[in-house]
Amino acid sequence: MKHDDLVGAGTSGERVVIEGHVLDGDGEPVPDAIIEIWQANSYGKYAHPEDQQDKPLEPSFSGYGRIPTDDEGQFRFTTIKPGPVPDLDGKFQAPHIVVSVFARGLLRRLVTRIYFSDEPANATDFVLNLVEASRCETLIAKKIAGVSGKLEWNVILQGPNETVFFDCGL
Repeated sequence: MKHDDLVGAGTSGERVVIEGHVLDGDGEPVPDAIIEIWQANSYGKYAHPEDQQDKPLEPSFSGYGRIPTDDEGQFRFTTIKPGPVPDLDGKFQAPHIVVSVFARGLLRRLVTRIYFSDEPANATDFVLNLVEASRCETLIAKKIAGVSGKLEWNVILQGPNETVFFDCGL
């Protein structure tokens, strides 16, 4: 099942297209991976019953996507830049998208995040501050020069440029 456009008519927020590749440790494309994303809307509210924040929900925004890679390991989805959500201590996190990666050869899903370049809140984000500074770039979607609203973010499964993955105990 493909669900790569999270934005319906009338959805608030800054629309973005995020595209990239899933690559193995040798830099070869992974043609049968699945990327699942989960995110808050532009107000910072998840479309989930456990999110009890007093912020508006938008019926035109699902907050969830499932995108398969093509034969070249490429994926693409359209969404909005999410608003800030509170962490467990009530401090706001930088806008981000939660990502799960599924692929053959993986016994468990891999969990990571996408952050946005030029976002001032990245400097104080609790999760980003847990990551070694030299590795944070693997979590940042880069603007594509000359194309408004289009970002690139790749998943590298192994090797020296491996994407940072988080152990969520699942």
